[in-house]
Amino acid sequence: MEPISPSAFEQATAFVALGGPAMWAIATLSVVTLALILWKIAQLIALGAWGGGDGVTRAVDHWRAGARAQALASLPTSGAIRPAFARGVMEVAAAPTLDAPPLTFASAEAEATRLARGHLSRVRTGLRGLELASTVGPLLGLLGTVTGMIAAFQALQEAGARADPSALAGGIWEALLTTAAGMAVAIPAQMALTWFESVADDLAGDMEDTATRILHAPWPETQAETKADSLLSAHHASQTRAPE
Repeated sequence: MEPISPSAFEQATAFVALGGPAMWAIATLSVVTLALILWKIAQLIALGAWGGGDGVTRAVDHWRAGARAQALASLPTSGAIRPAFARGVMEVAAAPTLDAPPLTFASAEAEATRLARGHLSRVRTGLRGLELASTVGPLLGLLGTVTGMIAAFQALQEAGARADPSALAGGIWEALLTTAAGMAVAIPAQMALTWFESVADDLAGDMEDTATRILHAPWPETQAETKADSLLSAHHASQTRAPE
């Protein structure tokens, strides 16, 4: 009868046990890091971090052309970040309390900045964890290697003249496993962190461009005429008011 081969789980457990406590910590960190990367990808997909740009471009073109109702109606309602931000900035720019300069640009830009920060905070959620994994992984590996080397040389000292060089080499080999494992966790974590940060930077640039195009769009002729008439009426009333 052929011997039953150990399962993959048993092999992985035996491999992790070679590195001692530090190896178990690295194994736990690797599972958490993988789960965090997968969760972050799913979150960015749900937030529409890679879509919605074409619809926002068309809506902003309508807005700058003066068709503001059409611009709001043409924005996708999928809940993606770009359309949601554009809708928020358009509502801010159309608010009657922001019509009179210099309050217009100062208040509108401040509100647009607040909206952008709120959206980007969700995009950057979890990145601290990946940054921590990319930093702690190699340190845990180095710690395991140092403690393993200490144990190997202690065993060599206790053996004295009967020391076996092959046993020492085996101890050093097992100690170096933790360094390799720590780097194997840190490299994917750092790559994922860089990727997610680039997604956040692209979103920030798109939001800044969208806010600038919306807030600095020319007013529709009908609204501009109404504003001019209101200002002229107010100026005429102040000139014709009888002195007290």
